[in-house]
Amino acid sequence: MNLRTAAEGGIPADEDKQIPSWHALSTAAVFAQLQTSDEGLDPQEAGRRLECYGPNELPAPPPRHPLLRFLAQFNNTLIYFLLSAAVLAAIVGHVIDASVIVGVVLVNAVVGFIQEGRAEQALNAIRDMIAPHARVLRADRQHDIDARAIVPGDVVMLEAGDMVPADLRIVRARNLLVNEAILTGESLPAGKREEPAPRGAPLGDRHSMLFSGTLLASGQATGIAVATGAETEIGRISALIGEVQTLETPLLRQINSFGRFFTYFALAIAVALMALAMLVHDYPWVDALMIVVALAVGVVPEGLPAVITITLAIGVQRMARRNAVVRRLPAVETLGAVSVICSDKTGTLTKNEMTARRIATADRETLVTGAGYSPDGRIETMEDGVAPAETLLVRSALLCNDAELVEAAERWNVLGDPMEGALVTLAMKAGLHPEAERERFARIDEIPFDAQHRFMATLNRELDGDSRIFVKGAPERVLAMCAGQISGEHGGTDAAVDAEYWRRRIAAAAANGERVLGFATARAPATLERLGFRDVETGLTFLGIVGFIDPPREEAIAAVADCRSAGIAVKMITGDHVDTAVAIARQLAIADDPRAMTGAEVDRISDHDLGAVVEGTSVFARTSPEHKLRIVRALQQNGRVVAMTGDGVNDAPSLKQADVGIAMGRKGTEAAKEAAQMVLVDDNFASIVAAVKEGRTVFDNIRKVISWTLPTNGGESFCVVLAIVFGLALPMTPVQILWINMILTVTLGLVLAFEPAEPNVMQRPPRERDAPLVGPFLAWRILFVSILFTIGVFGIYDYAMRSGLGEPVARTMVVNTLVVMEIFYLFNVRYLHMTSFSPRGVLGTPSVLLALVVVVAGQFAFTYAPFMHALFGSAPVAFFDGLIIVAIGIVLMGILEGEKALMRRFGPLRKANG
Repeated sequence: MNLRTAAEGGIPADEDKQIPSWHALSTAAVFAQLQTSDEGLDPQEAGRRLECYGPNELPAPPPRHPLLRFLAQFNNTLIYFLLSAAVLAAIVGHVIDASVIVGVVLVNAVVGFIQEGRAEQALNAIRDMIAPHARVLRADRQHDIDARAIVPGDVVMLEAGDMVPADLRIVRARNLLVNEAILTGESLPAGKREEPAPRGAPLGDRHSMLFSGTLLASGQATGIAVATGAETEIGRISALIGEVQTLETPLLRQINSFGRFFTYFALAIAVALMALAMLVHDYPWVDALMIVVALAVGVVPEGLPAVITITLAIGVQRMARRNAVVRRLPAVETLGAVSVICSDKTGTLTKNEMTARRIATADRETLVTGAGYSPDGRIETMEDGVAPAETLLVRSALLCNDAELVEAAERWNVLGDPMEGALVTLAMKAGLHPEAERERFARIDEIPFDAQHRFMATLNRELDGDSRIFVKGAPERVLAMCAGQISGEHGGTDAAVDAEYWRRRIAAAAANGERVLGFATARAPATLERLGFRDVETGLTFLGIVGFIDPPREEAIAAVADCRSAGIAVKMITGDHVDTAVAIARQLAIADDPRAMTGAEVDRISDHDLGAVVEGTSVFARTSPEHKLRIVRALQQNGRVVAMTGDGVNDAPSLKQADVGIAMGRKGTEAAKEAAQMVLVDDNFASIVAAVKEGRTVFDNIRKVISWTLPTNGGESFCVVLAIVFGLALPMTPVQILWINMILTVTLGLVLAFEPAEPNVMQRPPRERDAPLVGPFLAWRILFVSILFTIGVFGIYDYAMRSGLGEPVARTMVVNTLVVMEIFYLFNVRYLHMTSFSPRGVLGTPSVLLALVVVVAGQFAFTYAPFMHALFGSAPVAFFDGLIIVAIGIVLMGILEGEKALMRRFGPLRKANG
């Protein structure tokens, strides 16, 4: 029997998946369909099914050979060009330079190999979530077996604390609560019972099912295994992860595009120059090749990949200090391009601490201040006088309660159910001491909460002998058990229950996103020792309701405001109920008027139409893994760069699909962490926004590195090109060009990686997804600065030759002029979006000042040390000539600051600055 074709026999099935809707079947139908009974399978039949269906484990994907993964790191156009430059350098005898270039390429390959290897652990992390052992009933006898041996039709028995080993249809349930957060995102345990669920019920509402990998929070259960291994919900999610292709980050995509263009352009110029030198100026081919090598050495930014890698690594360190651990280097830069953050609600945008926010009695409604489990706060109407109805309600909430609060490390934690913990906090705010109250009103007996009858009741006896029953539960269920309601004014039962009044109160609380519990009480005979259903099902007095909410984090509210000012949309994607999600969205001010959709509504929209819908929707509630994947993909198809947060197995596919997957460090599963590019140590949305700021800073610094590096190479290349075109002597030798590149790349080029964020970094809109690495402003800046550098080079060379200083001195002055111009240009490029003429801009950072010391020392050695004269053909320069060189740098700085001011007012920087 194949479960995937079982629907052909008339079994209700999900139309799109052709899988039997086990949650909608009666237990008798499930037994019949799976050809088993409440005594379990015969051991021989179980063995046959194990051979048929295979072990209850997730299939491992075929591993990629490490050598192939390592070689894939070299599949990049710029890397090819760098390796070609290394070969040319080796051919003409520059073995050291060739070795440096090859070393840079190898370092980048090793870093990429290590980071990529960790990504392949995502499926393994999910695979490990299958429970190792299980208790099954076979031939009416219990067996403790390896969970991998469970087969469809097995009867599995579970109790509180057990992990569900396969997808089970519940046969018997007692007080059953299950933590399904890894699949549904629900913050509270879900109640389970035997009755069939509606056929179209979403995953979180399938109360008749237990899913593999979830955890029993309380109670006991017996279930029939209906799916094992890859057929389970976890297995389906694992398959989704395997289908998701890891996206190329914007930075890598731009570097590859830039590298291809740069390679073709440089090769074309080199071939043309070699032909010009040989055919027009009669250069021997060896000399022409030397010129081409000089051009290649000048034009290739061989240190650029290394500096970009270092810039990303520094960003990783900065983010780690902001509680964001980056697992893949390119994700640092990608964060800076994020235009949409899709965030989970519970624990990320909210505290993940239930708080009693509202008390409603028959006469009035009062608010409760404070948030979380801390008893700091008060009940507003109890400040001047104690209202009997409210006091009795709070006492009922404390005594009909199994939770405890514990203070540790200045933090209050709940032991037990989160909502019950919130009620203990409520009692402490009302001035009741939990231990003293529970000692004064000793518990004699109880009826535990059960999802079927939806209430909990306790029998408590006061020290003076009076007995009282306290009840809490679903408000409509508790109301049905009550004969009257208590008045807050008089403390007695005034009249029959006003059902319409309470319906309005409950609806108002639900509209505010609150979960609601109802409370009731009754006096009990002093002789009553055992509490039964007949004692509580009628004749109670209704006390009122309490509304609970998981409040938003204060820092998350500020972080959402920062996102909106930075042009970043925030979308809440949660498994929670839509009213709760919308209420939190309003408190967070995610949008002026948050629009919400449920997962069921997403199902009714085609992929083509979903792209337009997701842009105007701020809240997605009751979502499944497929919904999250579709939402992320729709946003990406709209050109958005998407960051996605998550903590459960259900989030892993969308975390991998997103441009930046962000897993929760505290409550996140290993599957989520392995699928993500970044892990939040504190599970705080504000840390995401801080990471986005660092990501924007990293990209700014990469642009600064490029806009500083390429003009140097451009100026050197222009000099070589002009010398060949006009038949002039080269103003610098190839070895001198190498010296410039070496001394500047390891000093000034590197310090830009340490630059702090510019003041307006979070007031700018995010850059477009397909924005080129070298945009119009940067292209203009490279061309403009290259021309200025070329003018400076030929100007100082002509001055030296006209002054009769000789070619060695002239070339030494050219090298020094280039270095000085680079120094002044560095101060200009440190601030691309504002003027550099400020105390902060002029003084520089410690890194800049240290690099300046090294460069100046190196240039003095190049100019005046005899051994450097022998290596590089340099010569001493007179003091006055040195002043002229410095003056050229100052003039360059003034010109570029003027150009920057014009660009900020009229050009591309005006848009970038908002």
